[in-house]
Amino acid sequence: MKTYVAGFLFLFLAALRLSAQETNPFANDPKAVSAGESQFRANCAFCHGLGARGGGRGPDLTRAQKRHGKTDAELFRTVNDGIPGTAMPQNGTTGQGVGMTAEEIWQVISYIRSVEKKNTAPSGDPSHGDKLFHGSAGCSTCHMIQGQGGRLGPELTSIVTARSYDAIIESVRQPSKRLATGLIENTKEFPQEYETVTVVTSDGRQFTGVTLNEDNFSLQMMDTQQQVQLFEKGTLKSFQKSRESLMPVYDEKTLSPQDLTDVLAYLFEVSAR
Repeated sequence: MKTYVAGFLFLFLAALRLSAQETNPFANDPKAVSAGESQFRANCAFCHGLGARGGGRGPDLTRAQKRHGKTDAELFRTVNDGIPGTAMPQNGTTGQGVGMTAEEIWQVISYIRSVEKKNTAPSGDPSHGDKLFHGSAGCSTCHMIQGQGGRLGPELTSIVTARSYDAIIESVRQPSKRLATGLIENTKEFPQEYETVTVVTSDGRQFTGVTLNEDNFSLQMMDTQQQVQLFEKGTLKSFQKSRESLMPVYDEKTLSPQDLTDVLAYLFEVSAR
């Protein structure tokens, strides 16, 4: 019995030391990278995609600049503790994967470091991109940058730290292909997507906008006038949701490839401030 307790205590203290470390004990270890990739596929790829290139819910982790965690220790805390108010759960608290030990988390971080790419600015003109964003392209009508702009779409101050350029381009050219996600509540495993919703009230008034929050009995939405509306579903005359985004399609005639590159350059410059 004493031997069993001593062995358990040794393993517990070893795990505690691993979780309290500020540097990755498996940095630049090829075997740890391979083990971390397996753990990533089992526990992280559902949201962050295969190869860590980003998914529908999780950001692209191949980018060197990350919104939540620059150092290995910060990444460890992000993976282990989760990020309140986002889709990032605490380690082992969802049905995806089986949870990870401290050693396995460090191995995942080794894998993430191995697939990181150098974060380089696009070759566009950020000043022109700024003018497009806040002018003719109309982006700021619905999207906010550093507290300024519209609220109908996601906030974009740090978008280039969360999404690859290809993913951002896809969302501009084909906004309905993969809907953006909003904040998550503690009671929800995944955040509410920006679905388009149209409701007609009992007195015939019609509201169209994006879903902010929804349960079986109520709906919170932001209408196209950017006013938050709350409805009890049982009182509505009609209620329809669509995965056709309210964001317009910016094809190459509407926004040329060079203009889009300039907008990306502006977003990169904003994130670096």
